Amino acid sequence: MNILSDVAAVRESLRGEKNIAFVPTMGNLHEGHLALIKQAKQLSDCVVVSIFVNRLQFLPHEDFDRYPRTLEEDCRALSALNVKTVFTPDEKILFPTPQEFLLALPPVADILEGKFRLGFFRGVATIVLKLFNIIQPDLAIFGKKDYQQLHIVREMVRQLNLPVSIVSGETVRTPGGLALSSRNQYLNDTQRAEACRLYQTLQQIRQEIVSGCQDFQTLQENAIHNLAQHGWKVDYISIHERRSLLPARPPDQDLVTLAAAWLGNTRLIDNLEI
Repeated sequence: MNILSDVAAVRESLRGEKNIAFVPTMGNLHEGHLALIKQAKQLSDCVVVSIFVNRLQFLPHEDFDRYPRTLEEDCRALSALNVKTVFTPDEKILFPTPQEFLLALPPVADILEGKFRLGFFRGVATIVLKLFNIIQPDLAIFGKKDYQQLHIVREMVRQLNLPVSIVSGETVRTPGGLALSSRNQYLNDTQRAEACRLYQTLQQIRQEIVSGCQDFQTLQENAIHNLAQHGWKVDYISIHERRSLLPARPPDQDLVTLAAAWLGNTRLIDNLEI
């Protein structure tokens, strides 16, 4: 396994490779990440994983400095999966000068996560585009857990005519339904048990819609109220049309419910397709 931190070195290492599969991460790898990497290995013999905590996608008050960094453990896990190349640049490599060129994103980046984390998707899109330019993959895999991110990356690739196929990976969950996330380690034992309620709430919304309910506004309000009754601070629970990610209106089909809520000092996101 090649562990490389220099742009020129990783480009030289991949020169002549065919069908490169790329999995971008911020490290602190868990089974959700590893599932994406295993999926990549089924699609290509040349899998590249990047590990980089991207400052551009953190707001000033967020957890950039304390975000878990576990490079040695991550590399051991990747070696066990026979990953070909791991790209581990530091900030001076990817940002030798201040990043003044930033993408202007469409309105869909200003709703849901974009409403509560201003500039987040601009930071995501910028680093993904930089990594695509460095790795030049044929395909890249993003998890459905970050549903809006997946949508925006797909649109960026489509509208900028990038020669990359975007593949989605299913969300990996604990037996109780909690979506795996590096930030889950901020939860104590009591909070971790309660955290499963977020997915249960999404399941309840799905069941109501499948049973014929089309009063999306009431479903959203009831879900927010239910979580608040159990100590959550909800940023949003919102039902959207999958293809456009616009707010759903009856009789829209192919829906997804997206949620973000705080449990103590930990912010959790999740979603469920309907």
